[in-house]
Amino acid sequence: MYTSLDSMGKVSLMMDLISQRQRALGSNIANVHTPGYIRQDIEFGQYLSTMNSPLETRLSEKLGPSAIATDRSEEPVNAANELLKIQENSILYSMATRRMSNIVTEMKTVINVGK
Repeated sequence: MYTSLDSMGKVSLMMDLISQRQRALGSNIANVHTPGYIRQDIEFGQYLSTMNSPLETRLSEKLGPSAIATDRSEEPVNAANELLKIQENSILYSMATRRMSNIVTEMKTVINVGK
């Protein structure tokens, strides 16, 4: 059974992962000129694939299979690419906050109807 509390937990997990990814991407930009720095990224498609909402399923398909990955390429960090990934991450965060807002609204509606 699909409940709002389950949804809230899933969206909360998604928001936590998005926050972790934002920190990793920020670290990449901060270390763009650090010799020997290895690029970091959080890939959370594995977590989202277990969620049963169409939004999370589409995100999972788009983001890929691994949970946490470090890019081991020898290429230096490209600041422009990192900024692009930060923008993408920002869009994911906006989607997650909207979903959380919808869940809270649904719960308020149920409470008010039950009075």
